[in-house]
Amino acid sequence: MNPKIWLSSPHMGGKEQVFVKEAFDTNWIAPLGPHVDGFENDLCQFTGAKSAAALSSGTAALHLALILCGVKAGDEVICQSFTFSASANPIVYQGATPVFVDSERDTWNMSPEHLRNAIKDRVKKGKKPKAIIPVHLYGMPAKMVEIAAIADDFEIPVIEDAAEAIGSTIDEKPCGSFGKMGILSFNGNKIITTSGGGALIADNNDYIVKARFLATQARDAAPHYQHSHIGYNYRMSNVCAAIGRGQMEVLTERIQQRRNNFNYYIQHLSGIEGVTFLKEPNGFFSNRWLTAILIDSTKTNGITRENVRLALEAENIESRPLWKPMHMQPVFAGAPFYGDETSAQLFENGLCLPSGSNLSTTDLDRVIQVIKAILK
Repeated sequence: MNPKIWLSSPHMGGKEQVFVKEAFDTNWIAPLGPHVDGFENDLCQFTGAKSAAALSSGTAALHLALILCGVKAGDEVICQSFTFSASANPIVYQGATPVFVDSERDTWNMSPEHLRNAIKDRVKKGKKPKAIIPVHLYGMPAKMVEIAAIADDFEIPVIEDAAEAIGSTIDEKPCGSFGKMGILSFNGNKIITTSGGGALIADNNDYIVKARFLATQARDAAPHYQHSHIGYNYRMSNVCAAIGRGQMEVLTERIQQRRNNFNYYIQHLSGIEGVTFLKEPNGFFSNRWLTAILIDSTKTNGITRENVRLALEAENIESRPLWKPMHMQPVFAGAPFYGDETSAQLFENGLCLPSGSNLSTTDLDRVIQVIKAILK
């Protein structure tokens, strides 16, 4: 059998071991340490944020952001429906209810039109949302200028889920910097990884100071262990941050490699009837974390997204359907939803192709050959 082609595997740059060795040589292998400070500084320099907290996951960052926004039991939080469950789960951690908003076609992300309708209706029902969580899926920025303007109209804070979008921009303004706070993820399948990890970024340093306090079990300033707040074990370790510092040195290169993958797929697949790609709107720059295609079975002689996925799987090639929308998930049955089922259609027809920065041209050609063969 041919070697496995993964959807998006980790890609080391070479300096990670140097930083990790330094952590071991200096005995900084416990939580926190100088590499955590260094990694946070690296993130600020890259994103333009004034302050950052390196954490155990992007989910932890989102949970802390909701706490900082004052979300409590019985509240409602608007969340993009077309996303991974980690965007919505922390809402429930707080005892709040997610209100799901559908996507629009230009970016596949939160629709400003449906967002405004959702807020107006929730306010009419006496439940003004406490926060809005748009998500930049697959590295494509959401329409943040429009979303932020709507949020300002209703005085609702925006928590920007940029877990998949480090390096993506709108008119050169980095994703993660449009809201009150931004969320980053360094899970093993992201553009850069710390094996597992995330970060909360903000221009308001007070948010980050409070996040660090909550993320280290909310220990009060006392010689003994004293706690006036519920805390969490959410901080990143010095060893994981060491990996992240090595990854930051190759981040720009990794983004270009992902974009090269997208361009290669476009070059070889865009002429196939029924196969389309998500293009960048004017002024938008996507890191192209994952390249995704839509397959219109009415134009491919009945060949569906699932037929293509299974054909790739038979050749030891990993691909993945687009996210199943949260409003269609059993765990969120009954949660309010506003939209026209655009995300449901994208889920039905969409497929993520292998997109790792460590893919060779030979790997990409294998993927393309399988797709061309089944759609011929």
